[in-house]
Amino acid sequence: MREVRVIDETGTQLGIMPPAQALQLARSKGLDLVEISPTAQPPVCRIMDFGKYQYEQQKRARSARKHQKTISVKEIKFRPKVDEHDYQFKKKHIERFLSEGDKVKATIFFRGRENAHPEIGLRILERLIGELQDIAVAETVPHKEGNQLHTILAPRPGVKKAATPSESEQR
Repeated sequence: MREVRVIDETGTQLGIMPPAQALQLARSKGLDLVEISPTAQPPVCRIMDFGKYQYEQQKRARSARKHQKTISVKEIKFRPKVDEHDYQFKKKHIERFLSEGDKVKATIFFRGRENAHPEIGLRILERLIGELQDIAVAETVPHKEGNQLHTILAPRPGVKKAATPSESEQR
């Protein structure tokens, strides 16, 4: 590296100079020389307090992490002989999970002779997809793996999400 463009702590450009001279200038002010843009021609360096710079970078990263929503996949299990009340109860749970922005894996698990009649489970999943089509979209078609039949439901884009209790308390 033969020369670098130097910017001082106030943001004014000091010009292009050899790295040794830029480093000496930074040390005379009691600050550090930090390379900001290594790919520029010539590379850009700034005179600043490096500890403060690192702290601000970490603070920005924490703030970005705080505001992002992690989407988790919740699982609701059904049986082929599910009662109507149990079906409605679990469907309400699925609606709540979808309104919170989570994906839902609806699973029907078979035991013993129930494995001989996967069409019963398929009817349950198709009914569920049909009843939730206004708030959810099926990411996968129902498919069987071993003794389980499952599909993944995701919240329909554009549908207004219900405010969670913690969000409404913060406002």
